[in-house]
Amino acid sequence: MPELTRRTALTATAALAAGAVAAPRAAAEEHHHASPDSFDEVYRGRRIQGRPTGGHHGGYRVTVDGVELHVMRNADGTWISVVSHYDPVPTPRAAARAAVDELQGARLLPFPAN
Repeated sequence: MPELTRRTALTATAALAAGAVAAPRAAAEEHHHASPDSFDEVYRGRRIQGRPTGGHHGGYRVTVDGVELHVMRNADGTWISVVSHYDPVPTPRAAARAAVDELQGARLLPFPAN
């Protein structure tokens, strides 16, 4: 068995790190052009729903207990919400779940249109 050298260990570590960065990016790019599916579920006691709105921009509507949660798709295909906009997630469902987690039982207030 060949002896493990510092150079070999560093090269292997760099290769693993590059793969770890590329995998999420590839997954996000894979979802970039696909329209997310509709969902309707109870998550941690809160009803979360989402559906495509049609339109030419591929909009998506998400609600938490009937109150709209403003979500937005990033250029890399990830999603953010007005509640958890510093933590991009792969789908609108994941954005709704992250918002419920962040709210910690608090009620979602309507986001002003202007």
